[in-house]
Amino acid sequence: MDKVVRQYRTHRESERGDRAYYRSLSSQERLDILLDLINQGQGHEAEQGFARVYRIVKLHRG
Repeated sequence: MDKVVRQYRTHRESERGDRAYYRSLSSQERLDILLDLINQGQGHEAEQGFARVYRIVKLHRG
């Protein structure tokens, strides 16, 4: 997918441009973008797995 840069004068124009762009895509193209974003978010954290965290609490017996 080609990357395109556009400039807008206001935030509202930018939002309208984004909506128009995503409306122009097919559902498969939107799905491909979503999957690319998910893969980008799974960096080193996904490779390491979950950390085991334990908290030890001392109980007072009274």
